[in-house]
Amino acid sequence: MDDLVKAVLAFRDEREWKQFHTPKDLAISITLEAAELLEHFQWKSPGEVEAFLATEENRKRLGEEMADVLILLISLADAAGLDLLEAARAKLRQNALKYPVERARGTAKKYDEPAP
Repeated sequence: MDDLVKAVLAFRDEREWKQFHTPKDLAISITLEAAELLEHFQWKSPGEVEAFLATEENRKRLGEEMADVLILLISLADAAGLDLLEAARAKLRQNALKYPVERARGTAKKYDEPAP
């Protein structure tokens, strides 16, 4: 991950784009790119999604949108002075407490909903 972070920041710095990478603008960009990701699934039935994902070209396009989101997340973490990996690890620890295996296994219910 360190190599990816370095590559993202080097790409940005070579183009002198850091001046545009404010937390606000990066957060907006993440939302816009996430919407582009969603477009690949909009109005598709589960079977249509499965068929969409069955082609290499569609998976490539989906991967490009996912990469855009990841690159922007890395950029936002840098702009905000956050360690993205540590934030993810901390969130996983929080989620483990909210969703203990014995209560959450096999259910999509939120942690504050009654157990099945």
